[in-house]
Amino acid sequence: MTAATSDIEKLSFEEALAQLEKIVSQLESGEAPLEKSIELYERGTALKAHCEARLKAAEAKVEKITLSAGGEPVGTEPLDVE
Repeated sequence: MTAATSDIEKLSFEEALAQLEKIVSQLESGEAPLEKSIELYERGTALKAHCEARLKAAEAKVEKITLSAGGEPVGTEPLDVE
């Protein structure tokens, strides 16, 4: 794990997403030199993977409430997102 990856692992989803949006904006502007653009792209790829992992972890925690025939909550089960 590189220092940059270690840094990313400590970010919340919102922090990583904000950084990713900033990188996309910088790349879209076309003003960054080639080497800087490559660095930004690599960091953006790592941030994207981090955001996807955070979302997947959150998704796994989501549960739906199951109801009895009378409409009373009787428990929970994993959310089927597919």
